Amino acid sequence: MGENYGLSHDEEYATALTVADFRTNIAEVDERIAATAARSGRERSEIELLPVSKTVPQERIRLAVEAGCHKLGENKVQEAHRKSHEMADLDIDWAVIGHLQSNKAKEVAKFASEFQALDRLKVARALDRRLQGEGRSLDVYVQVNTSAEDSKFGMPPEELLGFLRAVREFDTLRVQGLMTLAIFSSDVERVRPCFRMLAELREQARETDPDLIGAGRLSMGMSGDFEVAVEEGSNCVRVGQAIFGKRSVPDSHYWPENG
Repeated sequence: MGENYGLSHDEEYATALTVADFRTNIAEVDERIAATAARSGRERSEIELLPVSKTVPQERIRLAVEAGCHKLGENKVQEAHRKSHEMADLDIDWAVIGHLQSNKAKEVAKFASEFQALDRLKVARALDRRLQGEGRSLDVYVQVNTSAEDSKFGMPPEELLGFLRAVREFDTLRVQGLMTLAIFSSDVERVRPCFRMLAELREQARETDPDLIGAGRLSMGMSGDFEVAVEEGSNCVRVGQAIFGKRSVPDSHYWPENG
Protein backbone atom coordinates (compact mmCIF):
# COMPACT_ATOMS: atom_id res chain seq x y z
CA MET A 1 0.00 0.00 0.00
CA GLY A 2 3.02 2.24 0.26
CA GLU A 3 1.94 3.68 3.59
CA ASN A 4 4.37 4.68 6.33
CA TYR A 5 3.61 2.63 9.42
CA GLY A 6 4.94 3.28 12.91
CA LEU A 7 6.37 -0.22 13.16
CA SER A 8 9.84 0.44 14.52
CA HIS A 9 10.00 -1.40 17.82
CA ASP A 10 13.35 0.26 18.55
CA GLU A 11 11.91 3.77 18.23
CA GLU A 12 12.97 6.25 20.90
CA TYR A 13 9.78 7.76 22.28
CA ALA A 14 10.23 11.08 24.05
CA THR A 15 9.15 11.02 27.69
CA ALA A 16 6.12 13.20 28.42
CA LEU A 17 6.89 15.31 31.50
CA THR A 18 4.22 18.04 31.34
CA VAL A 19 0.52 18.28 30.61
CA ALA A 20 1.44 19.99 27.34
CA ASP A 21 3.70 17.05 26.42
CA PHE A 22 0.86 14.63 27.00
CA ARG A 23 -1.59 16.72 24.99
CA THR A 24 0.88 16.83 22.11
CA ASN A 25 1.54 13.08 22.16
CA ILE A 26 -2.15 12.21 22.45
CA ALA A 27 -2.98 14.55 19.57
CA GLU A 28 -0.29 13.00 17.38
CA VAL A 29 -1.54 9.46 18.03
CA ASP A 30 -5.12 10.58 17.51
CA GLU A 31 -4.23 12.18 14.18
CA ARG A 32 -2.57 8.95 13.03
CA ILE A 33 -5.63 6.93 14.04
CA ALA A 34 -7.93 9.37 12.24
CA ALA A 35 -5.82 9.35 9.07
CA THR A 36 -5.67 5.56 9.03
CA ALA A 37 -9.41 5.29 9.64
CA ALA A 38 -10.12 7.73 6.80
CA ARG A 39 -8.06 5.85 4.25
CA SER A 40 -9.66 2.60 5.42
CA GLY A 41 -13.19 3.93 4.96
CA ARG A 42 -13.85 3.91 8.70
CA GLU A 43 -15.10 6.49 11.18
CA ARG A 44 -12.67 7.76 13.82
CA SER A 45 -15.44 7.32 16.40
CA GLU A 46 -15.29 3.51 15.92
CA ILE A 47 -11.82 3.36 17.49
CA GLU A 48 -10.98 3.78 21.17
CA LEU A 49 -7.52 5.01 22.15
CA LEU A 50 -6.58 3.25 25.39
CA PRO A 51 -3.47 4.82 26.97
CA VAL A 52 -1.34 2.16 28.68
CA SER A 53 0.31 3.45 31.85
CA LYS A 54 2.27 0.38 32.93
CA THR A 55 5.52 1.28 34.77
CA VAL A 56 4.51 4.98 34.81
CA PRO A 57 4.55 6.58 38.30
CA GLN A 58 1.46 8.29 39.61
CA GLU A 59 2.98 11.77 39.33
CA ARG A 60 3.10 11.48 35.54
CA ILE A 61 -0.21 9.64 35.34
CA ARG A 62 -1.83 12.60 37.08
CA LEU A 63 -0.50 14.85 34.32
CA ALA A 64 -1.92 12.47 31.70
CA VAL A 65 -5.31 12.60 33.41
CA GLU A 66 -5.17 16.39 33.38
CA ALA A 67 -4.43 16.14 29.66
CA GLY A 68 -7.62 14.13 29.16
CA CYS A 69 -6.84 10.46 29.88
CA HIS A 70 -9.63 9.01 32.04
CA LYS A 71 -9.33 5.33 31.13
CA LEU A 72 -5.95 3.63 31.50
CA GLY A 73 -4.63 0.17 30.70
CA GLU A 74 -2.32 -1.76 33.04
CA ASN A 75 -0.72 -5.16 32.61
CA LYS A 76 0.06 -6.20 36.17
CA VAL A 77 -2.85 -6.50 38.57
CA GLN A 78 -0.95 -5.54 41.72
CA GLU A 79 0.50 -2.43 40.09
CA ALA A 80 -2.92 -1.43 38.76
CA HIS A 81 -4.62 -2.07 42.11
CA ARG A 82 -2.01 0.04 43.92
CA LYS A 83 -2.41 2.88 41.45
CA SER A 84 -6.19 2.77 41.76
CA HIS A 85 -5.77 3.39 45.50
CA GLU A 86 -3.10 6.08 45.05
CA MET A 87 -5.31 7.97 42.60
CA ALA A 88 -8.73 7.26 44.06
CA ASP A 89 -9.32 11.03 44.06
CA LEU A 90 -9.26 11.05 40.24
CA ASP A 91 -11.87 9.95 37.72
CA ILE A 92 -10.09 6.95 36.16
CA ASP A 93 -11.45 3.71 34.77
CA TRP A 94 -8.85 0.94 34.96
CA ALA A 95 -8.56 -1.72 32.25
CA VAL A 96 -6.44 -4.77 33.09
CA ILE A 97 -4.93 -5.88 29.78
CA GLY A 98 -2.36 -8.46 30.88
CA HIS A 99 -2.42 -12.15 31.77
CA LEU A 100 -4.29 -12.92 34.98
CA GLN A 101 -3.73 -15.76 37.42
CA SER A 102 -6.96 -16.97 38.99
CA ASN A 103 -5.67 -16.16 42.49
CA LYS A 104 -5.53 -12.46 41.51
CA ALA A 105 -9.20 -12.36 40.47
CA LYS A 106 -10.14 -10.89 43.84
CA GLU A 107 -8.18 -7.69 43.15
CA VAL A 108 -9.57 -7.29 39.63
CA ALA A 109 -13.12 -7.72 40.91
CA LYS A 110 -12.60 -4.85 43.35
CA PHE A 111 -11.39 -2.07 41.05
CA ALA A 112 -11.22 -2.87 37.33
CA SER A 113 -13.82 -1.64 34.87
CA GLU A 114 -12.55 -3.93 32.11
CA PHE A 115 -10.44 -7.06 31.66
CA GLN A 116 -9.00 -7.66 28.22
CA ALA A 117 -7.12 -10.93 28.61
CA LEU A 118 -9.68 -13.62 29.46
CA ASP A 119 -8.44 -16.93 28.07
CA ARG A 120 -9.26 -19.68 30.60
CA LEU A 121 -12.44 -20.94 32.22
CA LYS A 122 -10.64 -21.19 35.55
CA VAL A 123 -10.10 -17.43 35.48
CA ALA A 124 -13.67 -16.78 34.29
CA ARG A 125 -15.00 -18.85 37.18
CA ALA A 126 -12.79 -17.09 39.73
CA LEU A 127 -13.76 -13.65 38.42
CA ASP A 128 -17.45 -14.50 38.46
CA ARG A 129 -17.29 -15.71 42.05
CA ARG A 130 -15.43 -12.60 43.22
CA LEU A 131 -17.62 -10.22 41.23
CA GLN A 132 -20.74 -11.76 42.72
CA GLY A 133 -19.27 -11.08 46.14
CA GLU A 134 -18.64 -7.45 45.18
CA GLY A 135 -22.05 -7.05 43.59
CA ARG A 136 -20.41 -5.98 40.34
CA SER A 137 -20.13 -7.01 36.72
CA LEU A 138 -17.14 -6.64 34.40
CA ASP A 139 -16.61 -5.95 30.70
CA VAL A 140 -14.26 -8.58 29.26
CA TYR A 141 -12.47 -9.32 26.02
CA VAL A 142 -11.44 -12.88 25.17
CA GLN A 143 -7.75 -13.13 24.28
CA VAL A 144 -6.82 -15.25 21.28
CA ASN A 145 -3.32 -16.34 20.28
CA THR A 146 -3.29 -15.37 16.60
CA SER A 147 0.48 -15.56 16.10
CA ALA A 148 0.77 -19.32 16.71
CA GLU A 149 3.64 -18.62 19.11
CA ASP A 150 3.79 -21.11 21.96
CA SER A 151 5.13 -18.40 24.24
CA LYS A 152 2.06 -16.16 23.88
CA PHE A 153 -0.95 -16.16 26.16
CA GLY A 154 -4.39 -16.42 24.63
CA MET A 155 -6.44 -19.40 23.56
CA PRO A 156 -5.92 -21.28 20.30
CA PRO A 157 -8.30 -19.95 17.61
CA GLU A 158 -9.99 -23.32 17.21
CA GLU A 159 -11.12 -23.28 20.86
CA LEU A 160 -12.75 -19.84 20.72
CA LEU A 161 -16.36 -20.76 19.91
CA GLY A 162 -16.50 -23.40 22.62
CA PHE A 163 -15.02 -20.97 25.14
CA LEU A 164 -17.49 -18.22 24.24
CA ARG A 165 -20.35 -20.67 24.75
CA ALA A 166 -18.98 -21.73 28.14
CA VAL A 167 -18.50 -18.13 29.34
CA ARG A 168 -22.23 -17.52 28.91
CA GLU A 169 -22.87 -19.23 32.26
CA PHE A 170 -21.11 -16.40 34.11
CA ASP A 171 -23.65 -13.60 34.47
CA THR A 172 -21.15 -11.09 35.83
CA LEU A 173 -18.90 -11.25 32.75
CA ARG A 174 -20.04 -9.08 29.83
CA VAL A 175 -18.16 -10.18 26.71
CA GLN A 176 -17.36 -7.13 24.57
CA GLY A 177 -15.23 -8.79 21.93
CA LEU A 178 -11.79 -10.24 21.25
CA MET A 179 -8.21 -9.21 21.98
CA THR A 180 -4.86 -10.26 20.56
CA LEU A 181 -1.15 -9.47 20.57
CA ALA A 182 0.43 -9.54 17.13
CA ILE A 183 3.80 -11.08 16.46
CA PHE A 184 6.50 -8.68 17.69
CA SER A 185 7.95 -7.59 14.35
CA SER A 186 8.57 -4.47 12.26
CA ASP A 187 7.49 -6.42 9.15
CA VAL A 188 3.93 -5.38 8.24
CA GLU A 189 3.31 -8.58 6.32
CA ARG A 190 4.04 -10.65 9.42
CA VAL A 191 1.94 -8.46 11.72
CA ARG A 192 -1.14 -7.99 9.53
CA PRO A 193 -2.26 -11.67 9.43
CA CYS A 194 -2.56 -11.71 13.24
CA PHE A 195 -5.05 -8.85 13.14
CA ARG A 196 -6.85 -10.20 10.11
CA MET A 197 -7.35 -13.55 11.83
CA LEU A 198 -8.97 -11.90 14.85
CA ALA A 199 -11.42 -10.07 12.58
CA GLU A 200 -12.25 -13.35 10.83
CA LEU A 201 -12.82 -15.08 14.18
CA ARG A 202 -15.24 -12.33 15.16
CA GLU A 203 -17.22 -12.87 11.97
CA GLN A 204 -17.32 -16.63 12.57
CA ALA A 205 -18.69 -16.02 16.06
CA ARG A 206 -21.29 -13.58 14.75
CA GLU A 207 -22.43 -16.04 12.10
CA THR A 208 -22.65 -18.85 14.67
CA ASP A 209 -24.51 -16.80 17.28
CA PRO A 210 -24.26 -12.98 17.55
CA ASP A 211 -24.93 -13.17 21.29
CA LEU A 212 -21.63 -14.99 21.82
CA ILE A 213 -19.52 -11.97 20.97
CA GLY A 214 -21.39 -9.11 22.63
CA ALA A 215 -20.56 -5.82 20.93
CA GLY A 216 -18.05 -7.68 18.78
CA ARG A 217 -15.23 -5.22 19.40
CA LEU A 218 -11.62 -5.98 18.50
CA SER A 219 -8.81 -4.85 20.80
CA MET A 220 -5.59 -5.02 18.81
CA GLY A 221 -2.65 -2.78 18.06
CA MET A 222 -0.01 -1.11 20.24
CA SER A 223 2.42 1.80 19.78
CA GLY A 224 4.39 0.02 17.09
CA ASP A 225 1.58 -1.42 14.99
CA PHE A 226 -1.73 0.30 15.73
CA GLU A 227 -2.14 1.73 12.21
CA VAL A 228 -2.11 -1.75 10.70
CA ALA A 229 -4.56 -2.86 13.39
CA VAL A 230 -6.93 0.00 12.53
CA GLU A 231 -6.76 -0.96 8.85
CA GLU A 232 -7.81 -4.48 9.83
CA GLY A 233 -10.76 -3.36 11.96
CA SER A 234 -9.48 -2.64 15.47
CA ASN A 235 -11.93 -0.91 17.80
CA CYS A 236 -9.41 -0.40 20.63
CA VAL A 237 -5.70 0.36 20.27
CA ARG A 238 -3.59 -0.02 23.41
CA VAL A 239 -0.92 2.69 23.22
CA GLY A 240 1.71 3.20 25.90
CA GLN A 241 5.09 4.45 24.77
CA ALA A 242 3.80 6.77 22.02
CA ILE A 243 1.89 8.64 24.74
CA PHE A 244 3.97 8.28 27.91
CA GLY A 245 7.43 7.79 26.40
CA LYS A 246 9.98 4.99 26.33
CA ARG A 247 9.78 2.67 29.32
CA SER A 248 12.67 2.14 31.69
CA VAL A 249 12.18 -1.62 31.40
CA PRO A 250 11.65 -3.63 28.23
CA ASP A 251 8.29 -5.11 27.26
CA SER A 252 9.73 -8.51 28.16
CA HIS A 253 9.39 -7.51 31.81
CA TYR A 254 5.64 -7.31 31.36
CA TRP A 255 5.19 -9.80 28.55
CA PRO A 256 8.03 -12.27 29.07
CA GLU A 257 6.03 -14.57 26.79
CA ASN A 258 6.94 -12.40 23.79
CA GLY A 259 10.47 -13.66 23.75
